[in-house]
Amino acid sequence: MPRLVETLIEDARWKDIGLATLAEVAARNTLVHLSLDPEDFAISLMGCDDARIMALNDDFREKPTPTNVLSWPSDERAAATPGTRPDPPHIGPMPPEELGDIAIAYDTCLAEAEAASKQVSAHVTHLIVHATLHLLGYDHISDADAALMEGLEVEILASMGQPDPYS
Repeated sequence: MPRLVETLIEDARWKDIGLATLAEVAARNTLVHLSLDPEDFAISLMGCDDARIMALNDDFREKPTPTNVLSWPSDERAAATPGTRPDPPHIGPMPPEELGDIAIAYDTCLAEAEAASKQVSAHVTHLIVHATLHLLGYDHISDADAALMEGLEVEILASMGQPDPYS
């Protein structure tokens, strides 16, 4: 079975928690939950530190601060109406179709997990589900979009035996 998530580890601490495996499982479960075949898609993931994600956040969002995860969809896939699901991604004649790129910061993820008394692996799994949904066109700008996206995250994580990240 080909990998859905191609992982580049820039910060070796990610290897200790098995980022590549966590990401593969989380992204696959997200696509399956949405009735999409993971074999039809590809995602690139970079496991980095706060300094790297801060530079990316500044470059792409003009926010010179670290964040937990960033995502860059390969195409515009947002829903036309707030609170509705975006159309599924188009699959070209030669899958896999690139969904986009994700960057995740070790330092911020660890600090958030510790502050919330959560396992780092559970928090990272949630963030990969969250970022994969962003690659598929989901967002949380409006209250209706946030409710839809968070509801899907809870459902997907529950299907994986993970706790509700919002409770």
